[in-house]
Amino acid sequence: MDSSAPEASTPGERKDDTAPSTSTKTARGGDGPKSKKASLKRKAGETKNAKTKKPKKARVSRPAQLGYTVHQGEDMLLLIASSTSQCDGSVWKPQKKGGKKKKLTKGKLKAAKKKKKPSVRAKPKPASNPVPKPEEGADVFVPKKPADHRWGESLPEEVLVNIFQMVVVQDGAVPFLCRVGRVCRLWNAAASSPVLWRKVTVGHCWIAPGKTQLPKTEKKIQETFDWLAQNRFSQLRDFSLCHWKKNNDFAIEVVSRFCPHLRSLTLSYCTGLTASAFQSLGLHSRELESLNLQYSEVDGLLEYLENHGSQIKQIWFTHGLKNDRLLSTLTRGCCPELDLLEINTKLDSKDCELPICIQALQAACPKLKTFRMLNVRPLHKTMRNGADSTSGFPLLEELCIATTSYSYMSDKDLLDILYGSTKLRVLDLRGCSRITPSGLAALPCPELECLFWGQYFSSHTALSSQKRGLHMVTQKWSQTLQQLDIANQLFVEEDLQIAMSYLAQATEADTLRSLNLTGTRITSPALREVVGRMTSLDYLNLSSCRYLPSGVKRLYRGTEDIRQLLDKLE
Repeated sequence: MDSSAPEASTPGERKDDTAPSTSTKTARGGDGPKSKKASLKRKAGETKNAKTKKPKKARVSRPAQLGYTVHQGEDMLLLIASSTSQCDGSVWKPQKKGGKKKKLTKGKLKAAKKKKKPSVRAKPKPASNPVPKPEEGADVFVPKKPADHRWGESLPEEVLVNIFQMVVVQDGAVPFLCRVGRVCRLWNAAASSPVLWRKVTVGHCWIAPGKTQLPKTEKKIQETFDWLAQNRFSQLRDFSLCHWKKNNDFAIEVVSRFCPHLRSLTLSYCTGLTASAFQSLGLHSRELESLNLQYSEVDGLLEYLENHGSQIKQIWFTHGLKNDRLLSTLTRGCCPELDLLEINTKLDSKDCELPICIQALQAACPKLKTFRMLNVRPLHKTMRNGADSTSGFPLLEELCIATTSYSYMSDKDLLDILYGSTKLRVLDLRGCSRITPSGLAALPCPELECLFWGQYFSSHTALSSQKRGLHMVTQKWSQTLQQLDIANQLFVEEDLQIAMSYLAQATEADTLRSLNLTGTRITSPALREVVGRMTSLDYLNLSSCRYLPSGVKRLYRGTEDIRQLLDKLE
């Protein structure tokens, strides 16, 4: 083949072919060879592109990713993520940190400069079997689906209120009632019933905790909360505010003004409360009798209790530098009607010591029925005049001094607290390793029902020590004990067997219902006696009991499960 025949050459070879073609044109002085060669190259190029290039796919334009949008409804202001919202520009977005612009390569820069051609969609082909049109005057039958029947609009309003009440008891009034109130007029009327709004808890309904609020968002929150208080909270009894960092004073002031029947106020993990909120409570909330201030920082509480403490009956608060002054205020007699007092702290707290004068508290709160100090180590102080109180807590029914660390509680301290407490039903001494069986047997509590005396996570418990005297405890309360917890109490085997025999000799076999023997030295004969006698026992914990067979060392729940244990012990 001669040199004029076209060849599929590489791009590097094409530069070498341009010189001969130019010389040929100049020598011949005509366009014939040039047009022929150009057409041949064009065909070769088209053949090559047809082999290598693939058909481009039509680009699908993706919508911009939208953030969260604030929606204001009739009953509620919610922060909702919506993919169809058009308010992308009105939502505040944080700037990206450390974003360096990537340098475009030369090839990508050229591709970016090129204009994008609009993608053309192919028209859908008509169906091969078109649906025939019905004749004029003919009736068209359309079958009704079961979902087409709107049963919700035909229910009586009283039935809807009862259904909503079940959900409110389980999940709360907010935001459930605000959402179902937008379904239809009937549901709105049912959701507006004051009976459903007697207990309300407001938490992260508008914005996540720790997030900053724009001024417009804060204004909408206040307007929505004000609307709820005026139109829904007329019969409000119990109100809870959780994890609020702003608008706390505003919320408390609005609730106190528009809720004359408020009895219980809970502020959990809230900060920024000032004296103005408690001043509003003192002016308007005359029926308030319960304050739950766990894990919250408040100011102005002491002044409120000094002026209006006579109406308060229940107080919960967390141990801290500011809140400890509340206990000294209570010992001065500002809350004489107090019947519940709980002081707690976190499990990982290091400073758990709380100085307390039991005699002064007994004289200031003689009607106390429930006294709890959870994970707090009380340090007993004596009165300045040195006189011991002889009143005690005559109405006390529950005492809890549970802790997961070392406790200073001794037999004498326990007797000082329970002096004259003949109506005690529940005694929780978990973690109190200094309490002895003889100290428990000397308590003036003849009808104790629940005794929790297990040792949990205590590094001061001597694993090699041996204890005796448990039989004195079970002999004293064998007729009344319903729950007994002696986990990790290392009593000797003989003493455990005698103690279980006293429980088995109770006149009523359905008294004991829960027994925790985790980590004890209980044996099979001692366990067989009490399990076979107590017919109502439905909780039995035998984990880590080294003197039992390996197949029975586990947790048992239910009477049937415990009945099967008897077959293994025989």
